Amino acid sequence: MNSIVELNILQFSLIYFLLLIILFIMKRCNIDKSRLLIVASMRMSIQLALSGFILTYIFKNPHPVFTILYIASMTVFSIYTVLSRNHDINKKFKIVVGLSLSIIGLSVIFFFITVIIGVNIFNQQYIIPISGMIFGNAMTGVSLGLKTFNENIKIQKNKIDTLINIGVTPDRILSPFANQALETAILPTLNSMIGMGIISLPGMMTGQILSGTLPTTAIMYQIAIIIAQCSVTCFVVFCSLYFGSKTLYNN
Repeated sequence: MNSIVELNILQFSLIYFLLLIILFIMKRCNIDKSRLLIVASMRMSIQLALSGFILTYIFKNPHPVFTILYIASMTVFSIYTVLSRNHDINKKFKIVVGLSLSIIGLSVIFFFITVIIGVNIFNQQYIIPISGMIFGNAMTGVSLGLKTFNENIKIQKNKIDTLINIGVTPDRILSPFANQALETAILPTLNSMIGMGIISLPGMMTGQILSGTLPTTAIMYQIAIIIAQCSVTCFVVFCSLYFGSKTLYNN
């Protein structure tokens, strides 16, 4: 298979002209998100550029310490992002979310790298991109699940108070809210799984094909990573809500 075509700066910069079309449509439709689009595009570009420089250095200077630091920073940032979007939960709840995301995420990554792929856990070529995909998907799912859980509790506060007054236990009251939040969190992943291979080719598979990997090998990797992403999201949201909800009441 042919090697991937490298982009020069001029070719790459032309993609930003598409943002002008988006800005025009936003202005035409009176959508006041132009500043957000510009800031998000700039942040995304800067963050990815910095990541590219850092990863280039790590790959040229392979050492377990660099890999550990990068994965640790990825873990911390994903936890921070989730909690910053759900700042109104209590401290103990935040600890539960942080522990769930880090322990479950890292455990599944360890299993994926050492058992499914069968390489050294410090192999930068595998652990860094796979950790990014797993933590990125889990971060989105947990944020969505916590947001749904908290909003539904606020909306139905009067109903909850009534159930407490008539003697219903907190576990039974909060269980439906947690179940609904879990369903909301994993639904985007499940929906995307339905159309994969027919409607869309996922990013990991596309990247491997572009780099010259056989499509059959890319397919196996993609199926494995999607199942890992779905599993981590489900496990993390379940543990976060199951144990975190217990911090919302006392004896």
